Amino acid sequence: MKKIFSGIEYDEAAGSYIVPKRDLPNVCKYVKDTDDLSFDYLKCLTAVDYAEKVEVVYELYSFKLNLGIKIKVALMPNDLKLPSVVSFWAAADWFEREVYDMFGIVFEGHPDLKRILLDDGWKGHPLRKDYTDERIVKKPS
Repeated sequence: MKKIFSGIEYDEAAGSYIVPKRDLPNVCKYVKDTDDLSFDYLKCLTAVDYAEKVEVVYELYSFKLNLGIKIKVALMPNDLKLPSVVSFWAAADWFEREVYDMFGIVFEGHPDLKRILLDDGWKGHPLRKDYTDERIVKKPS
């Protein structure tokens, strides 16, 4: 993929492709629709908050190749927006809603982006490092 998309890096230690936000839709289309690849199954979509950045992680699987890959997109905490991948993998519908609910990442173009785990009136996103609700987050004394 690095030959086709110049901005992609491969992280050996994590076994992941690091994809720039702007390239995500084209990379998803390529890995899903290219006959030699056919990554037609989205196993998981989640996020990790590292305080200085938030990574969105896509775990894909190709039944044709019997092979899985991970794609990661790093976002700045003040710009938590990504294009939705629901048009490539229907399973992304609920995964993106969960990541939105827990991390506050807005998936642009999602058909029904709303909370899926917490009440509609819930304030904040509990898996963010900056979440401070004292009823839930207990600081060590």
